[in-house]
Amino acid sequence: MVHFSYMKMRPRALSKKETIATLDTLYTAASVIKGRDAVKMFLRDLLTPSERIMLGRRIIIARMLMEGASHRSIEKTLRVSRATIWRVERWLEDQFPGFETAIKEMKKEFDRRALKGPLEPFSYAWMKRKYPLHFLLWPSPKKKLNSYGKYT
Repeated sequence: MVHFSYMKMRPRALSKKETIATLDTLYTAASVIKGRDAVKMFLRDLLTPSERIMLGRRIIIARMLMEGASHRSIEKTLRVSRATIWRVERWLEDQFPGFETAIKEMKKEFDRRALKGPLEPFSYAWMKRKYPLHFLLWPSPKKKLNSYGKYT
């Protein structure tokens, strides 16, 4: 009987080839996921709750730094150490393009959501979001052409 010991693997313990293969597997898995819900499930299954929180807070710190927040305000608002703030700031200064690009795209998404606003409870759109499978049985209402030539 083979016994596997599940423990944290230190990057230095892997050969360069093993490191490349491991990271390629992670990047490929992440790249094939489409949509927010699928990404949410993937990260939920892959990471522990504390790892998800830790990563999310790093992204929040980066957003706050990019918006010009002071270290002291970030420290007080998020209750994080100065070392964490400095580490995130160093990543931004070192111009890791993936990190900054993700945050900029995320800002666009949050702005888009803010324009949409919350759905009115029990409206057609709210019901469709809450019970999506029920709407497979009924077609969506036809869109009407308004006086400006746009569908509503």
